[in-house]
Amino acid sequence: MSIDKYKLNNRRIVFNRRALHNYDLIETYEAGMVLKGTEVKSVRNGNVSIKEAYASFEGPELFVHNMHIPEYENRGYSQHNPVRERKLLLHKKELDRMYGAVTRKGLTLIPVKVYLKQGKVKVELALAKGKKVHDKREEIKRKDMEREIQRELKDFIRR
Repeated sequence: MSIDKYKLNNRRIVFNRRALHNYDLIETYEAGMVLKGTEVKSVRNGNVSIKEAYASFEGPELFVHNMHIPEYENRGYSQHNPVRERKLLLHKKELDRMYGAVTRKGLTLIPVKVYLKQGKVKVELALAKGKKVHDKREEIKRKDMEREIQRELKDFIRR
């Protein structure tokens, strides 16, 4: 397989920056999704939104909710519901580990990014803990201080 084919088959479609701001990401998992044909075509075109999406357990299975995949423009007779629940595919051990963390530790499962891997649509899920308002403020202050330090170092080196 050449590098060009690798780049075509492995590309990020969407990334949830809001999740990094609102949550502390603890651990990430790669999951497959059960999709219909028109959904796959729509995702390949980059038409997917995970801003409001989250994952939850329904019995022993894991589903993603509020992931918006609009209908494919060139569809024929088949259609899909843009905001339906979609089943996630993971190994049993990973599901057990996630279920324990969600129930015992009070963590939540957030989709961080959607991407293609060898022609298949994958979702990167993160076990996340919600940030408090003061945590967000501290992070903003820290980033501002780092930027200021870098700026001062640049000016010092130029002299």
